[in-house]
Amino acid sequence: MDGLNERVRALRYAVTRVSLAPLLVRCGIFVAVLVGLLLAYPVELLQPRGLLALVVVAVLPAVGPRRVWPTFAALVTVGGWLVAEAGFDRPVALWRLLAVATLLYLAHTLCALAALLPHDAMVDPDLILRWLARAGAVVLAAAVLGVLLASLGRLGGDRGFQTVTVAGLVVAVALSALLGWLLRRR
Repeated sequence: MDGLNERVRALRYAVTRVSLAPLLVRCGIFVAVLVGLLLAYPVELLQPRGLLALVVVAVLPAVGPRRVWPTFAALVTVGGWLVAEAGFDRPVALWRLLAVATLLYLAHTLCALAALLPHDAMVDPDLILRWLARAGAVVLAAAVLGVLLASLGRLGGDRGFQTVTVAGLVVAVALSALLGWLLRRR
């Protein structure tokens, strides 16, 4: 019984020390994951039980950003996208694809920030704004490149999509090589 009382006391102490910035980052994680899930899953599956399950999935990475939960939430989101596309014959809409990808990246980067911030950290708001501006630049660059590649793929018919796929793989390999070179250079 003393162990339980000690844990309750420690939890109460931790809750009273939570500061606003880490709490807002975790709320941002919850919102990004939940909206991404709602966009990925078909409407037919968004019944009360399904919504409750999606809310639980969205809460998990907000509560435990250092654990496996951000990866789990991303996999559930991608699984919902695949179920909607394959099981419910929902056509691929570019705006929905870009929105889900943006929300997945935003949740990922907010989880990385939340993992660095202690619950009681006093954080300069400029730090969070710079973090979000950097994430916005990455999302904008990826969206522009994605739309450009998708429009090039439509020009060439079936062969165009193969060309775009190969071009995307070349860009991914080139970026990986660049990052590897930058890490070795340090």
